[in-house]
Amino acid sequence: MGMEVPIASDLAAAAAGVHDEGVTPARSGDIPAAGSDDIPAGRWSASAAHPDMWVDPGADPRFAFPEPDDERGTLVQYLAGYRLTMEMKCAGLDAEQLARRSVPPSTMSLLGIVRHMAGVEQYWFRQVMAGEDAPRLYRTDGDRDLDWNGAVGDPDVVAEAWETWRREVAFAERFVEAAEDLGVTGRQRDGTPIQLRSVLVHMVEEYARHCGHADLLRERIDGRVGQ
Repeated sequence: MGMEVPIASDLAAAAAGVHDEGVTPARSGDIPAAGSDDIPAGRWSASAAHPDMWVDPGADPRFAFPEPDDERGTLVQYLAGYRLTMEMKCAGLDAEQLARRSVPPSTMSLLGIVRHMAGVEQYWFRQVMAGEDAPRLYRTDGDRDLDWNGAVGDPDVVAEAWETWRREVAFAERFVEAAEDLGVTGRQRDGTPIQLRSVLVHMVEEYARHCGHADLLRERIDGRVGQ
């Protein structure tokens, strides 16, 4: 398999200052919680040197690991980094803030992104690749967009979303680690075959897209900027 790379839980454990009821830090950091009197008005960053960055490069847990030397390692590390980015963008916010929507008529929120990505993880790894017959998460016959529409500012809803997302990520990580190679094939809803390598590339794209949304959502909530 080449160089061993960190999984998302390893990256998350390295995150300093990622702290809220949905993200558990390895150690406390210097990032003030949303709503703190220590947060300056308007746009702000926890970086001392780069006002357009989330934290200083040396404190960014996404860059704390060596570059992989093979295809599997590269894809896994990029995906783990984007999963962690999503967690970081949600850090320090309460349930109401996580559920706060962007601008009408959009139903998008940070909590909605977490719920949506739990469903995406479940579909591609549990259903398509592993072939499990499991009902789709956050989707009913009456509401195919329940991931977004049901993202309400309730602490229990927030806790369930994080628990579900972490469960699906853990399943995905185990599947990828156990796969013989990236040519392992699953089948999509319509029966079309797809290789694991394509699923991993798609997941990187999916997270990258929604982490871009998260940048804007977070800045609108408390002014925090950064990559």
